Amino acid sequence: MNKYELALVVSAKLDSDARAAVVEKAKGYISRHDGVVGETEEWGKRKLAYEIQKQTEAYYYFIQFEGESDCPNELEKRMRIMDNVLRYLVVRKDENDTFKVNPEKTEEEEIEEEVPAEEPVEEAVEAAEEEEAPAEEAPAEDAAEETAE
Repeated sequence: MNKYELALVVSAKLDSDARAAVVEKAKGYISRHDGVVGETEEWGKRKLAYEIQKQTEAYYYFIQFEGESDCPNELEKRMRIMDNVLRYLVVRKDENDTFKVNPEKTEEEEIEEEVPAEEPVEEAVEAAEEEEAPAEEAPAEDAAEETAE
């Protein structure tokens, strides 16, 4: 059996029960074709890179599963006709693949990673200020002349 990952982009117009039903239906298709469903990750509502069916946001789900080589083809046939699935993608994972899908980090989490815990905050702020180049300001006389014109 091969390892696969199914990425689902589900319509944001659905309520939580209907979205759960879509995910369960996809898991059911996997099970019907002798697949074994693994971990399911929900990334939540995300902004789409481009508009799909007049929608700018959608919910993302990632389903890990194992199955025979014909399982992804059968799964894609079923996903293609589901109305509430905007996009889908089945990817085969390598046996040695330790890659794990993680949602994007928020700005606060990124800032926390940038400042090491051992370095005092004051020193980090001073270092950041030194890196910034001072902006050149126009003399006050030039600015007054430009506004008068």
